[in-house]
Amino acid sequence: MKKLLLVSMFLVAVVTQAQEASDFKTETIEFIKLTGAGAAFDNAISQIGLNVPEANKEAYTKEASATLEGLYGKIADLYMEEFTESEIKELVAFYHTDLGKKLATKQLGLTQRAMAFGQSWGMEVGQIAQKYNE
Repeated sequence: MKKLLLVSMFLVAVVTQAQEASDFKTETIEFIKLTGAGAAFDNAISQIGLNVPEANKEAYTKEASATLEGLYGKIADLYMEEFTESEIKELVAFYHTDLGKKLATKQLGLTQRAMAFGQSWGMEVGQIAQKYNE
């Protein structure tokens, strides 16, 4: 009887822990979508599928969109390694504010522009390095 009680308690603990992990992952995926990543991925699907014939566009979009769940899960795992559940909750709360929503709409464009600055800077530093290699 004691063994049955211990096994039952263990199973309840495992199920509870799994549910908490699932809730954490769900909230992390919500955070990722709130940052504007969802729109960026949808845009990427559209861009990649530009040459898909119109007759196949709906099927392409449906199949390509179905891959997002796995992508969100992998990205969520990355964030869950770096942030606690409490921190993710705070981030979700932030992205629900007006400032958070503004950041989400601006972030992709800002990142793209910053990457262009970084590439230009890298070329400049590369030229400096080349000067000293002569």
